[in-house]
Amino acid sequence: MTTADRFRTAIDNRDLAALDDLFTEDIRFYSPVKFTTFEGKPMVLGLFGVLLRTFQDFRYIGDHTGTAQTSTDGTSAASAVLLFRTRVGDKEIHGIDLLHFADDGRIKEFTVMVRPQSAVHALGEAVLTGLVEDGLAPVPTPSGPQRA
Repeated sequence: MTTADRFRTAIDNRDLAALDDLFTEDIRFYSPVKFTTFEGKPMVLGLFGVLLRTFQDFRYIGDHTGTAQTSTDGTSAASAVLLFRTRVGDKEIHGIDLLHFADDGRIKEFTVMVRPQSAVHALGEAVLTGLVEDGLAPVPTPSGPQRA
């Protein structure tokens, strides 16, 4: 069973402990709703806890495992693309998860892309609320909303 398969199983089972085994300590998560990267296993696991609570009817609908691709640090890494569908509130989301793997097979980079734009906005608000509730993000200031 590949790391991508194990990841899909962990998500299907909402198993954060299994995710912990699949991530490198310095994993980087690139969000479609936040300009800065989520870095490090504790933060990324916290984010996945929020995502698993936020998504409704989450399901993977396809995948593609690729040969070595260049990751954001400029190195070549094996990769996989997982296509998904989910809902946040009344918004249907279509998206992909792009996983880059370390030499030991664990996930070192995780990039999410979603559409449509209205769904991105709904997702950003829902995730920010969850991150604040879990103490992983500061409370937004009255001067303007912050994006998760």
